[in-house]
Amino acid sequence: MANPRSAYMTGFGNEFATEAVPGTLPVGQNSPQRVAHGLYAEQLSASAFTAPRGQNRRSWLYRIRPAAMHGTFAPFSAHAGVPRFHNDFGDGPVTPDQLRWDPLPLPSTPNDFLEGLYTMAGNGSPAAQQGVAIHLYAADRDMDGRFFYDADGELMLVPQLGRLRIATELGVLDVEPQQVAVVPRGVRFRVELPDGPSRGYVLENFGAPLRLPDLGPIGSNGLANPRDFETPVAAYEDVEGDFELVAKFQGHLWRADIGHSPLDVVGWHGNCAPYRYDLRRFNTIGSISFDHPDPSIFTVLTAPSDTPGTANVDFAIFPPRWLVAQHTFRPPWFHRNVASEFMGLVQGAYDAKAEGFMPGGASLHNCMSGHGPDAATFEKASHADLSGPDVIADTMAFMFETRAVLRPTAQAHEASHRQRDYQRCWAGLKRNFVAPA
Repeated sequence: MANPRSAYMTGFGNEFATEAVPGTLPVGQNSPQRVAHGLYAEQLSASAFTAPRGQNRRSWLYRIRPAAMHGTFAPFSAHAGVPRFHNDFGDGPVTPDQLRWDPLPLPSTPNDFLEGLYTMAGNGSPAAQQGVAIHLYAADRDMDGRFFYDADGELMLVPQLGRLRIATELGVLDVEPQQVAVVPRGVRFRVELPDGPSRGYVLENFGAPLRLPDLGPIGSNGLANPRDFETPVAAYEDVEGDFELVAKFQGHLWRADIGHSPLDVVGWHGNCAPYRYDLRRFNTIGSISFDHPDPSIFTVLTAPSDTPGTANVDFAIFPPRWLVAQHTFRPPWFHRNVASEFMGLVQGAYDAKAEGFMPGGASLHNCMSGHGPDAATFEKASHADLSGPDVIADTMAFMFETRAVLRPTAQAHEASHRQRDYQRCWAGLKRNFVAPA
């Protein structure tokens, strides 16, 4: 793998240019008659050619072999005919119950990242190019000799246990818990596990690519700053052998033999590329007078929909922060939401739940399902001394919020690690009402 693994270029959505071998990138054009060093020119387009300039996502790749070179695809299954990674969200009734799960168990037999993917819920479809799928993963071995790409949507990887080394066509991303990585639709990659067993979350976005949210009255700074996003420099593999290329296309998995590593891009330029972001760099905005703001101000990235002001999916985080609001119930309030919320916990505890929500766990609160702090949290916060600040430390929770109902998969609903008594966390809420005389 040429070029240092730890080299990155900074900025969100920038036009980058990088080459692992000097003189690779053509000057003044994209597709010369003969590319330097005997390479092939290939354009990767993640948006329509005619998309507005500010929304157009494409990169030119200069590679040892074009991506068209591989064997014939055939159906692929990682688990003896029982696909755990899929887009089958069913068409029957969806329970309005609040749902919560313990962490996904680590594998009892060797699983790489692809084999370890476990679909939890989703909506929409790749065919309609709208909606999302939400997956967990639990893996304990590298993707040795196997490469993967998702033609259905871009992928956000959120590790909770163990680092990931994501070797992609356009460079290498090293991602640890409290960082996230985004791999654009169609980019081929391999996942290695430097720390051994690893676990985390994956968002599959079928809609418009994730982008930074507008800041509105917040102004020109705050939340996730563009300069903190990192894109890898070009790094290529020139390796031949008996490898496997797995594709996800229209909700199904396919495999083909490939006689070389597809991570053979020697140089590239453009703005369609994988990137990583350190959640600890998020500049949290909050109330310094009264009332807890709504969670929109914790949005890191958003994928817009065809309805202005309504996202196909938002990625929001709840990081360490100070709570100073006066005359206020400081934790998140009880609420019902037209959108649907899938939450995960990377580290520590979530300030609205005293127990039961563990790192690696997950919860789903669908459209108009009531939720909020558990009984213990409500009691404590209702009688807290507000003369000084509360410091929420050593925590990192996140939320995938979508405009459409998230349909839990049958395997998620029936999972042995689902907390079937989750609703009991609110059972201790007392009747405090006293009618005036």
